[in-house]
Amino acid sequence: MACDMRLRERQTLSERKEEVKKAISTLDKLIAAGKVNVRIGTEGMSKGAIAFKGWGDNERAGITDACAFRLLTSSASTMTKLKLQQAQQMTGVSVNRQTLAHGVHSHDGGATWHKGH
Repeated sequence: MACDMRLRERQTLSERKEEVKKAISTLDKLIAAGKVNVRIGTEGMSKGAIAFKGWGDNERAGITDACAFRLLTSSASTMTKLKLQQAQQMTGVSVNRQTLAHGVHSHDGGATWHKGH
């Protein structure tokens, strides 16, 4: 996955994979505990985009919300998966993988959305 390959200076691939695994595990726990909220874009170019409000830069290890979502879909706890589903149900919009692939993202937990990097 792309977020696994964003190596920091002098970082090995195995170190990066461990860093990503730890960051996703932490995010999973934060979502399950209600400390990070899941936001789904509801209109225009953001429809179906995802953001994690409350997930700070120091915790994310350079992982985008889209990449985190992809990793969480296969490894998240039951509570986190439930919260992801609830966010989609509350907005009436499902996460759209095409929207994620196009790079639609938020830098402020879903208050505003941007396309590309």
